[in-house]
Amino acid sequence: MKSPCVKVCIMDPERDVCMGCARTLEEIALWGKMSDLERDTVMLALPARRERLEIPQVSFEDDAHGPEH
Repeated sequence: MKSPCVKVCIMDPERDVCMGCARTLEEIALWGKMSDLERDTVMLALPARRERLEIPQVSFEDDAHGPEH
């Protein structure tokens, strides 16, 4: 199952989004029950949400290589 999760799960209570993936708590909770179309719709909305809320892009792969890369 596709997921925008980047293993940086920190909820911002003021903006009601995860600072890692930019999903709302409701989206995270319902993710496994959503249809592929619903998940795709959320994933397509995330870049604009991230930009609007000024949430920096985080990549799970970035952390895997450590700070020296």
